[in-house]
Amino acid sequence: MTKEISNSLDGLSVNTIRFLATDMVQQANSGHPGLPLGAAPMAYVLWNRFLRFNPKDPKWPNRDRFILSAGHGSALLYSLLHLYGYDLSLTELEHFRQLGSKTPGHPESVLTPGIEVTTGPLGQGFGNGVGVAMAERFLATKYNKENYSLIDHYTYAIVSDGDLMEGVASEAASLAGHLKLGKLIYLYDDNAISLDGPTNLAFTENVPERFRAYGWQTLTVEDGNDLEAIEQAILTAQAESEKPSLISVKTIIGYGSPQQGTNKVHGSPLGIENLKKTKEFFGWDPEKNFFIPEEVKTYLLNQSQKGVELQTAWEKDFAGYQKEFGTEAKDFEISFDGKLPEGWDHNMPTFQVGETLATREASGKVLEVLRENITWLIGGSADLASSNNTPVKGDQSFQPGHYDLRNIWFGVREHGMGAILNGLASYGGTRVYGGTFLTFSDYMRGAIRLAALTKAPVTYIFTHDSVALGEDGPTHQPVEHVSALRLIPNLTVIRPADAFETIEAWKIAMSRLKGPVALILSRQKLPVIDQQRYASADNLKKGGYILSDCEGLPDIILLATGSEVQLVLEAQEQLANKGIKARVVSFPSFELFNQQDRSYQEQVLSPNVTKRLAVEAGVTPLWYQYVGTDGDVIGIDTFGESGEGKAVLAHFGITAEHVYERALELLNR
Repeated sequence: MTKEISNSLDGLSVNTIRFLATDMVQQANSGHPGLPLGAAPMAYVLWNRFLRFNPKDPKWPNRDRFILSAGHGSALLYSLLHLYGYDLSLTELEHFRQLGSKTPGHPESVLTPGIEVTTGPLGQGFGNGVGVAMAERFLATKYNKENYSLIDHYTYAIVSDGDLMEGVASEAASLAGHLKLGKLIYLYDDNAISLDGPTNLAFTENVPERFRAYGWQTLTVEDGNDLEAIEQAILTAQAESEKPSLISVKTIIGYGSPQQGTNKVHGSPLGIENLKKTKEFFGWDPEKNFFIPEEVKTYLLNQSQKGVELQTAWEKDFAGYQKEFGTEAKDFEISFDGKLPEGWDHNMPTFQVGETLATREASGKVLEVLRENITWLIGGSADLASSNNTPVKGDQSFQPGHYDLRNIWFGVREHGMGAILNGLASYGGTRVYGGTFLTFSDYMRGAIRLAALTKAPVTYIFTHDSVALGEDGPTHQPVEHVSALRLIPNLTVIRPADAFETIEAWKIAMSRLKGPVALILSRQKLPVIDQQRYASADNLKKGGYILSDCEGLPDIILLATGSEVQLVLEAQEQLANKGIKARVVSFPSFELFNQQDRSYQEQVLSPNVTKRLAVEAGVTPLWYQYVGTDGDVIGIDTFGESGEGKAVLAHFGITAEHVYERALELLNR
C-alpha cells in the first residue's frame, strides 16, 4: 500500500481526520483507532467529493445519507462531523467516550447532530441503510413530478468484515439485491482483521461473489490510500441504477502505526509512544494533539458550503412544487414533521357484541383503514402476512417498478426486517410497521432494542401470542416473550383484550411519535366486549383500567391482559354468585399504566385491597409488582405443549373455572 503524500491538501485533510480520531481514542484511553487510520481516505473521498449535506440543517430531506455501520470506528465519524461544520465542537471531541459528551463510544442518532442511525451492534447499520434506501425509492416515486425531484439522493455506508459476518446483514443484502436499490452504495473496509485476530480463521468466503449472487454490483479498490481509485469506484457505483453496489476497499487496519495489520490496533489505544511514531510516519508533528491545520479547516468548511447552496436551490424548487402540487406538498411537510394527516383515525371498523374474532383479525381491519387514511404508512410481514393479517386487498407489493406501493415482502428475514424498519423510520416522511409471530420476536430483538434506544416510531405486529395457538407446539408457543419485551426500556407493549381494545392500541401506536410499540395479538377468536355494559376501551390509553367493578370496596381484584380478560370476567360472575365482590382490571400495557399518576394507579389498584390475582398465559414474575406479596398469579412458567389450543390452555389452568378456584384459595389464605 502506498504512503500518503502528506503535504498535499488532500493528504493533510486525510491525516487530520486520522489524528483527530486517534487523539480522541488516546485521550479517552478507550476506543478503536485501527479503523480510522485505515479507512480515513475512503471516508474523505466520499465526504469531500460526493456527499450532499448541509451541516446547518442536518435534517434537510434531500441530503445524501451516510451510515457508519462499523460503529466502533465512531471517532472517524466525529472527526468528519467536526471538520465539515456540524454542531460538534472540538471540546466534544476531546471528551470522547466521557459521560455527558456528544461523542459516545458508538454513534447515537438521538444525541449527536449529523448521525443518521445508531450503530455499533455489527450488521445493524447495514440493514438500516437498506431501509433508508427503500424509503428514498418509496418517497421519490410518491412525490417526484416532472421538473421536480424532491427526493433524489444516494445512501452510503462504511461497512466492515464484522458487519458482513453478521446474519442480519446477509438478510438485508439479499432483499436489497432483489429490490434493485441502485442508489445504495457501501464501502467495505476490507482489512482482513477482526477483534480476535485474522478473519481467515473464520471468514474465508469470497465476499464479492456472495454479493454478486445477491444481485449486487461489486467493485474492488486494491489500495485504500488511492484517492482517485476510490473516487472512480464510487462514480462507477453511481452509474449502476439497477443494482446496489459493494466497493471492496483493501485497507490496512491501523495503517502507519507500529501495530498496523494486527488485531492489537482494533480496539485498544495506540499508547503515547506508538501514537507519536504513527504521526512521525505521516510527517505529522508528534507533539501536537487535536491539531487542525488552518488550510484544512478553511478548505473543508468551504466544501460544506456546497450543501447550503444545494438546499437553497431545493427550497426554491419546493416553493414551485407547492404552487403546482399543493396536496402532495402538504403531505410531504406533515410527514417529515412526524405528524399525521387530519382525520387519520376516522372511519374505524365497527364490531358487534356477540361477534367473535381474533385480535389479529381486528388489527388487520384497523390497518386497512389506517393505510387508507395515512398514505405514507408502509410495512409488511416476514413471510407471515396471511397469519399476521397485514395484506391489504388489491394492493400490490413494493417491488422494482412499483416503489410507490406499500406492502413490503420481507421474506423469512425477521432480523433483517427489524433493522430495515429502523432505517425506514429514521428517514422521516414514513410511518412503518412489521409483522411476525410473537415467538420470532427473539430473532429480531437486537433491532427492537435499537428502535427503543433511538425512540424510533416503529409498530410491531406480533400475533399468535400464547400457547393458545395450539398444535404447532412449544417451539412456536410464546411464554416468556411478552415479559421479555416489557423489559426493554422505551418499548410500549400492548396486549389488547378484544377488537375494541385493538382499535385503541393502534391509535396509541400511530399517535406515539417517539418510541416503538409492540402489539401482542391473538390467533384464537375472542368475544367482543360489550362497551355499554363494561368500561370503554378508550381507557386502554391508561394502560390498566377498571373494566368491571362491584359495589363498594372489592374483596379481590382480578387483573388480566389479552384473551385472559374474558376469563376473569367469567370468574367475576362466579364469585358474585358466591357473594364475593371482585373488581376486573383490564391491564393491556404495563408501560402506559406506569406513566399514570399515583392517584389514578391507586384508584385502579386500591391499596386497601391486597388480595389480587393476575392472569396471563405467560411467565409470571413481572406481575408481582402489581399483585404484591398477598397476591397471586396464574401463568405459565414452563414451555408449552403441542395440542389443540383450548386443550393446551386447560392443561395449564388458563380457564375461568381455575381463576375462580384460585381466587377462593387466595381469599381463604
